[in-house]
Amino acid sequence: MKDQTGAITPSVVQETIGDRIRKVADRLNEETQIQIKATSRILGAAAQIAQNHDRLIDEVVNMVEEDLDQQENFYTGDRLKQQFKLLTEAKSHFNLKANSWANLAEKLNQSKSAKPASQQTKRSSKKSADPPPVNSAILDRLDKIEAEMQTLRADLAIGLEAIGRLEQRIR
Repeated sequence: MKDQTGAITPSVVQETIGDRIRKVADRLNEETQIQIKATSRILGAAAQIAQNHDRLIDEVVNMVEEDLDQQENFYTGDRLKQQFKLLTEAKSHFNLKANSWANLAEKLNQSKSAKPASQQTKRSSKKSADPPPVNSAILDRLDKIEAEMQTLRADLAIGLEAIGRLEQRIR
């Protein structure tokens, strides 16, 4: 474009195009930074979910190990004391000879041949010495772990969906 003197002046249209290009480049840089931050947060959340998942698995493993240990040594002196008032009563109930609660528990754990629950109830009005089929505390603990794992699974699905959307925006 020429002014009154005939000199060429920069076109207003060229400045506007340059400004537009800069604005678009700035907006792209801002969106890239936002996407990087969002991806970082999502990856951090995914890492936290993975850690929680590992922790839950460890907790279940520990629970199972504890349960197995309890089954191996179900009888203890303290448990027998709670069940029976006197050592002589416990000895006659199991038809074993022992000189202490610990000795009786040891013999019961070694033999694993305690009387079935039906015979025990016939001989004594005490509670059965056999372990309950399933411990309700263990079931409650497993239910809580399962609920937490379902929550983690849902969180992970949301995170993966967000990563997918970000990936589509980047392309």
